Amino acid sequence: MEAFLISTGIVALAEMGDKTQLLALILAARFRKPWPIVLGIFVATIANHALAGAAGAWVTTVLGPDVLRWVLGGSFIAMALWMLIPDSVDDAETSSTPRFGVFGTTVVAFFLAEMGDKTQIATVMLAAQYQAWAWVVAGTTLGMMLANAPVVWLGDKITKLVPLRVVHVVSALIFLGLGLFALWA
Repeated sequence: MEAFLISTGIVALAEMGDKTQLLALILAARFRKPWPIVLGIFVATIANHALAGAAGAWVTTVLGPDVLRWVLGGSFIAMALWMLIPDSVDDAETSSTPRFGVFGTTVVAFFLAEMGDKTQIATVMLAAQYQAWAWVVAGTTLGMMLANAPVVWLGDKITKLVPLRVVHVVSALIFLGLGLFALWA
């Protein structure tokens, strides 16, 4: 359960102001069909994070415990620093006429936008740390939905309520704590 709860919290915080959250806002503003967008986000996240979780689980079979501890500790500390760098999204990721419909466009755009993203890398690291692939994927998916679904329905009203800089600093501190814990535990 710890893997699920920590994965949910970390990804929900890491997603605030992330390029995929901005993409959710752009898709909501452009298509004004929240249900296909939210379902597209869900499908893309499960697919992407399932692959990332599998990569994290595989890493534990290749690296020894001491090397894994240093890799995880360093990776979490690097994520802490990365959290302090704001994301932007390229407007070219959406088109005026969706070729695959709103749902298909959302799935493809989100899946591609998540490649190499903070939350995908966090999923790999969390799966390696907890060795609980299903719980980590379920948690990171829930975290993505908690961060993105309200943006689709409430648009930029929600982004005005929470100062993104504060969320980024809190997320960075959590990643730093996890990194230090991994190094010294």
